[in-house]
Amino acid sequence: MKLSVVILNYNVRYFLEVCLRSVEAAVKDINAEIIVVDNKSSDGSCEMVKTQFPSVHLIENDDNYGFSKGNNIGVAKAKGDYLCILNPDTIVAEDTFSKIIEFADSKSNLGIVGCQLIDGSGQFLPESKRQIPTPKVAFQKLMGNTENYYTSSLQSGEIGKTDILVGAFMLLKRSVYNEVNGFDEDYFMYGEDIDLSYKILKAGYTNYYFGETTIIHFKGESTHKNKIYAKRFYGAMEIFYKKHFAFNPVVTLLVKLGLNLASKRKRLKGTAPANINNCVIVTDAIFNGLKSKLNRSITFTQDLNNLPSDAQIIFDTSIIDFKAIVNYMLKHKNSNQNTYRILLKNSNFILGSDSNQSKGEVIPLD
Repeated sequence: MKLSVVILNYNVRYFLEVCLRSVEAAVKDINAEIIVVDNKSSDGSCEMVKTQFPSVHLIENDDNYGFSKGNNIGVAKAKGDYLCILNPDTIVAEDTFSKIIEFADSKSNLGIVGCQLIDGSGQFLPESKRQIPTPKVAFQKLMGNTENYYTSSLQSGEIGKTDILVGAFMLLKRSVYNEVNGFDEDYFMYGEDIDLSYKILKAGYTNYYFGETTIIHFKGESTHKNKIYAKRFYGAMEIFYKKHFAFNPVVTLLVKLGLNLASKRKRLKGTAPANINNCVIVTDAIFNGLKSKLNRSITFTQDLNNLPSDAQIIFDTSIIDFKAIVNYMLKHKNSNQNTYRILLKNSNFILGSDSNQSKGEVIPLD
């Protein structure tokens, strides 16, 4: 088997459904399996997978084991030469896996390959490509200087070496994952992707950023940005520094103090979208009753080339593939004030997100 896609889910049932539809389309011509590991969701996620995706291998954990252990459980069941660790709040393009696997096959010392991630508004997520967050780099970032934190030498659409990839999308050989013992289960959530990337670098492999394919990451869906988030995130970074940079106790202490300070800072809210009163649904159907649910005037079209620049755009995947949606969002990310939603084929909901820091929106159509 060529590929195993491992998706760890926790209470994002609707986003998981969209993710799985996109993954199914992307592995259509690949010898692949899809594994969903559920960390004891209470929102009907497992029932949805069983009913709508019978070919997906579903693992139902009896507790919320966190990101590292949950993914390790999934990988233990995987059979593919390659693994893709994928977040449930993502949408991949139809050619994402074929493009990245072709690239991966051309490399002899492959570590992890990541791709370009955009948020629900089409904006590039800079954590797609990062450098090693040494204590010095971490302090610079805490002070607002991210030049050495992100891999600024690579443009978002380019291909090249990078140190650290993001856990929302990681493709690597299963043999390499097992060689470094996978995700470190000392981390419950956050920091695991930095740790795995660094372990693989130290094992002598090369990590790559592949910017020629793009996926949507509705960042913030699996976890809420609150005090618990801050405590877990900065606690994870503390584990990372103790594990990899414990040679300097003074620096370790300073990092701990810096992380404690940052964890107490008030998190900035995402920028609210402009006041949008009209909605355009790109579809070949007419959906009655939507006006009252969306509280906007609605028009219908099948033409992607003449959409307004100040509307909520709803893409119906019955007539538009995922790659076309991603490409439209990329092309227009800086030229309009649109917000975007996805109407999944044969589904009864619309979803999307306007900010990479706040929870997205799910609108039931029943």
